[in-house]
Amino acid sequence: MRDVLFLPLTDGRELAIAADGSAAVGEKPGDAVYAPAETVAYFAARVALMELLSVGAEASAVILQNFVADDRWEALCRGIERACHELSLRLPVTGSTESNFSTVQSALGVMAVGTVAAERKRIGVTPEGAKFAVIGARSSARLCWRILNGSRRFRCLLSFSPLRLFMSSFRSVPKAFTTNGCSCWPPTAAKGGLAPARCRFLPLAARRRRF
Repeated sequence: MRDVLFLPLTDGRELAIAADGSAAVGEKPGDAVYAPAETVAYFAARVALMELLSVGAEASAVILQNFVADDRWEALCRGIERACHELSLRLPVTGSTESNFSTVQSALGVMAVGTVAAERKRIGVTPEGAKFAVIGARSSARLCWRILNGSRRFRCLLSFSPLRLFMSSFRSVPKAFTTNGCSCWPPTAAKGGLAPARCRFLPLAARRRRF
């Protein structure tokens, strides 16, 4: 579920790199799905940053590969900055634009770069029998486009879990383990692993919060 590259640095730390991209989604006539450039960049940055943070890394910078157009650079950067803002991050953005040739379809790549202590990497420790929770409505780019052009204009965007919920869960899960008498958390906490299904949590209704 996470595809992060780790490269050794010094003093037990590693460089962590996560990436995401999109193609044929944008504002060009040849695109399969229409979406503002800022929105496309936001969701690409969202994926890359969430993957980076989920392995325990500290984000340091974002790299943008712009194959849309030179005049869309600022809009793409705004989308990236929006994702960073929702995660309470202030990151420098650099990258490159294909300005020698025009394209008939939009394309972009977003890379999130950070560092992590080798012993704190949250990978390869999910036990057999672990269960996963999926938040948000199942959807697709084409469905989003149909909804955005209909009367339910913002329904699609609201079906995605907000990044503040991701960060809140990211920070509160360790506390949930310890406060609910979960005996398996200490061995996995050092590496950030997920809890086996036998661990106990409070019922959702008892801990309901507004996000």
